[in-house]
Amino acid sequence: MKKLIVSLGLALTLSFGSTFDEGVEAANKGDYKTALTVFEELASKNDADAQYGLGVLYNNGYGVKQDYKKAIEWYKKAAVQGNANAQYNIGNIYYNGNGVKQDYKKAIEWYEKAAVQGHAMAQSNLGSMYNFGHGVKQDYFKAKEWFEKAAAQGLSAAQHNLGVLYAKGLGVKQDYKKAIELYEKAAAQGYTDAQNNLGNIYINGHGVKQDYLKAKEWYEKAAAQNYADAQYNLGVMYSNGKGVKQDYKKAIELYKKAATQGYADAQFNLGIMYENGKGVKQDYFKAKEWYEKAAAQGDALAQNNIGFLYVNGQGVKQDFKKAKEWFGKACDGGEQMGCDNYKLLNQKGY
Repeated sequence: MKKLIVSLGLALTLSFGSTFDEGVEAANKGDYKTALTVFEELASKNDADAQYGLGVLYNNGYGVKQDYKKAIEWYKKAAVQGNANAQYNIGNIYYNGNGVKQDYKKAIEWYEKAAVQGHAMAQSNLGSMYNFGHGVKQDYFKAKEWFEKAAAQGLSAAQHNLGVLYAKGLGVKQDYKKAIELYEKAAAQGYTDAQNNLGNIYINGHGVKQDYLKAKEWYEKAAAQNYADAQYNLGVMYSNGKGVKQDYKKAIELYKKAATQGYADAQFNLGIMYENGKGVKQDYFKAKEWYEKAAAQGDALAQNNIGFLYVNGQGVKQDFKKAKEWFGKACDGGEQMGCDNYKLLNQKGY
């Protein structure tokens, strides 16, 4: 589930005066000097929209040196006049701790001010705060309420997150059909999490007839946007030959795309492919490299497999002491095989 929406761009959804429109147009064209001049002139007259615009420039370092404190100053001038976009952005600043001490409670306070005015992204972020228990007691029912408000405005993130609640039965009765309906709305807007989750729904047959072809179609949509989860899931399909013709080379291609984004499961699977010579020439050294990337992220299976490489002297010099170290890490990470292998080496006197 996506956590929070932190867009800080200039909003063009309100009716602004022509002069302010000129400032926005200049900013959108990258002419920040003109935008700054326009916003400063209007802000000096206590124009809330211009004050918000100045906040955006300082927040992002557009045409000025990035300065979160000045951004907050201008946002607050606009916010006290009821500018929902400024209120929302102040919430983001406190949520992320940009130029201020991170403070979830203050973030919620500002999100609420914007949300009650119908600001969809603030509503969605409030939903996420309640969903994860950030600054508030975790409350799936309240998360649902806020997600619903934002989803009704067509916000894809909220549609997806509400779908997750229905899929998992959190704060609502589990309902895969409702989850699918919401995922589809978000997916139609190109929301990768929803596309990937639809793939998961179809591959597992949750609320629908199991359909590998549809799963593949949805994974492909997300993978085409470089979404690592979907690239990995497609890789698994090609590796196992489920719904597609088994193709180890295609699987490796997809795993690498996900792995280079730091996706630990893909890194581990690449290690397996190189260790066993599936779709590639067997290469224990490369297997170890990929296992190490996954292991560095706490993947206990990868840690266990590195231990085996040292036991067998594959791609490395045989070293039972190092093997034992890796098995110990795997055991500490909850992998029973690591515990068993560590014990076995102990019994052999290593």
